[in-house]
Amino acid sequence: MNPSLDASYERCRVLNREHGRTYYLATRLLPRWKRRHVHALYGFMRHTDDIVDVAGHDAPAREARLRDWTGAFLTALSGGKVDDPVLPAVLHTIAVFDLARADFVAFLRSMEMDLTITSYPTYDDLLDYMAGSAAAIGTLMLPILGATDLRAAREPARQLGLAFQLTNFIRDVGEDLDLGRIYLPLKDLAEAGVTPDDLYERRATPPIRRLVALEVERARDHYAHAARGIPMLAPGSQACIRTAFRLYGGILDEVVRSGYDVFTRRATVPTRRRLGGLAASLLTPPGHPVGRLPGKTRT
Repeated sequence: MNPSLDASYERCRVLNREHGRTYYLATRLLPRWKRRHVHALYGFMRHTDDIVDVAGHDAPAREARLRDWTGAFLTALSGGKVDDPVLPAVLHTIAVFDLARADFVAFLRSMEMDLTITSYPTYDDLLDYMAGSAAAIGTLMLPILGATDLRAAREPARQLGLAFQLTNFIRDVGEDLDLGRIYLPLKDLAEAGVTPDDLYERRATPPIRRLVALEVERARDHYAHAARGIPMLAPGSQACIRTAFRLYGGILDEVVRSGYDVFTRRATVPTRRRLGGLAASLLTPPGHPVGRLPGKTRT
């Protein structure tokens, strides 16, 4: 390690702590040597996401910033010199674990989609976006977390990424509307009797509650497919991912407790339940199943 690399890892850690509190809490359960690499991935993803989501910048400006950032990353990946506080850590992590460049390309493609696409006709269309923005992150994490069989663990890792992102989309309907985006598929809206204008009214009407309930069930399916992958991970990584599984899943539980109202307040897991999920993960022996799936709480 050298001072500039240390500073880069620290910058990524701070980004994770400030913007991904749930995920950051889970990373505290990883062996110290693994944490910095997870922070590096988070820092890269967060910085890129901020470019496309930044308020007060028009589309051409955001497109130019993303193009410059992508160019800097690819230049640095090819050995070129780039002065940036985030890139040294992620480049070091890529080198240490020989991470798949294709996953980074897929992620950057999805971020580019956010510049022009504001809604998705079907869930298959949304999955095409999430393949880069969520599933690719799951597979990038695998070499860091370790697994007895990386090939077998790949699909559960993808499913966990999808589960986490769909959970975010459910929780953040209002925030995404502020950005002019609707991530819940338009076909699902129509089947629930909801129009985009209905969402912009930000009232938890019975049709909107039906829509949210549908997406919660869909997210639960992703969690169910992801759960089998946690016992495949290296023993020292399992408590971290169990905690993330429980805490992100807890967001779905809170949505259900609210009667599927995602507008009145942002669904957050109470501190007592967060600490309970952390303790449960620490007390679960490696190799054991994850337990109850999220989103089954009854109102």
